[in-house]
Amino acid sequence: MSEPLIPPSPSEDEYVRQVASAEPPPPMAEDDPFALFASWLREAVEREPNDANAMALATVDEGGMPDVRMVLLKDVDPAGFVFYTNLESAKGRQLAGHPKAALLFHWKSLRRQVRVRGTVSSVTPQEADEYWATRARPAQLGAWASDQSRPLPERGAFEKRIAQMGLKFGLGKVPRPPNWSGFRVAPASFEFWRDRPFRLHDRLVFEKSGAGWTTQRLYP
Repeated sequence: MSEPLIPPSPSEDEYVRQVASAEPPPPMAEDDPFALFASWLREAVEREPNDANAMALATVDEGGMPDVRMVLLKDVDPAGFVFYTNLESAKGRQLAGHPKAALLFHWKSLRRQVRVRGTVSSVTPQEADEYWATRARPAQLGAWASDQSRPLPERGAFEKRIAQMGLKFGLGKVPRPPNWSGFRVAPASFEFWRDRPFRLHDRLVFEKSGAGWTTQRLYP
């Protein structure tokens, strides 16, 4: 018989050993969700093996069917969470038609996750230009060459187009494509989740209320 793909749930003894060896978790601040998120992200940057800024982005298409994929957070401040993409990609088209989204950060090494839901708007051209200028040149050429989310006949066709873009722009600066920019998710709610033994997890929710936030804890 082959080995099972799904690991079994921890036994009571395993949970007891976790409790005995675990450090007491620090309290979760309940006044500013952005400050709490920044604190958790800093810890993730120190402990996650790669891409601590990776987040799942959920959208819906014109038929209401949900879609989700991983993207990279590129900026965050009290105005929201920013990421960049080809505006003609599946997510770009979906957000243009339904400008609401959900985000999920899952930091396995910390046993924590953060969920965000909110409305979506475009970043300014200046913001997009400033971030574009920080991208590596090969990534810039790839953005010009890719018809993101469209059928690709073969990998060689993509690589040929990247080479063509390299010849087109030569040694000069690569401008930002007109169909490449960013989106900002302005949170209406946050949920901070922290693993605790025996599935008795901590869940803290922030809901937007005027200029501030209301908070409540949820059963795990």
